[in-house]
Amino acid sequence: MCVAATLPRTAATWCHGRKVAVQTLQPTSYRPLLARASQAPTYAHIEALPPHVVGEILGGALVVSPRPAPRHANAASVLGMLVGNPFRLGIGGPGGWHILYEPELSLGVDPRFDPVVPDLAGWRLETMPRLPETAQFKVIPDWVCEVMSPGTQRRDRVLKLPFYGRAGVHHVWLVDPHAQTLEVYRLAGGLWQLAGAFGGDDLVRAEPFDGVELPLAALWPRPETDPEAAPEAAETTPQPTER
Repeated sequence: MCVAATLPRTAATWCHGRKVAVQTLQPTSYRPLLARASQAPTYAHIEALPPHVVGEILGGALVVSPRPAPRHANAASVLGMLVGNPFRLGIGGPGGWHILYEPELSLGVDPRFDPVVPDLAGWRLETMPRLPETAQFKVIPDWVCEVMSPGTQRRDRVLKLPFYGRAGVHHVWLVDPHAQTLEVYRLAGGLWQLAGAFGGDDLVRAEPFDGVELPLAALWPRPETDPEAAPEAAETTPQPTER
C-alpha cells in the first residue's frame, strides 16, 4: 500500500521509495470532494477514486494506493496460493476458510478506519459462511496479512496493526519481501503477542495455519528474476595509462 497526496488533476504518489504520478482522476466527480479537504473523508471519496487505485481511510486520512511493485505482488500472490490451496480449497490441507486478496473491510469499529484494505485476509467458514453480495466486508476476519514496503512499514505497524487489534482480528502476519521476513502476531487480552518470527528459507508452521508447513523462500524472487534487484557493477579490467 502506498500514499498519494491528491492534487486537482493528478495524484503525486510515493510508492516503494519513488514518486509516481497517478493520472486520470475524474475532474467532474472528484474535484468537488477535494474542495472540502478540511472535512473528514467519507466513503464518497473512496467511490470517486479511479478504478486503478485502492482507497483506504486510515486514522481519519484518505490513503490512495497504486498497483504494488513486483516484490510486493509476488509475495502476496505466492502467499495466497500457499495458504489458499490447503485452507481454502482443501488441497493438501483441511480447508474451511475463505482466503481473499485485498478485501475492503468496513467493520464499523472506528469511522476513522473505514474502509481498510489488507493485502490478504481470511475468515473461517463458521465466522463467515457466505461471501457478501457487496464489495464491503462487514464481518471481522480471523486473519489478516500486510505485505510491507519501506514506504508503508510505519503505516502498517503504527496505524493498521493497532486497528486490527481493536477490531478483534485474531492473527496478523507482516511480510517484508525486502528483508525477507515474516512476523506472526496473536491477539491475547486485547494486546498483540509475537507468536513467531521467520526469515529467509525457513520452513514455517505459523498460526493460524500451523497445520501445514509453508516454504518461506517461495515468497522471495530469485536474484536472477528479481526486477527490483540492483544490477551488480560490471567488473572492469584496469587499462594501462598512457605516459
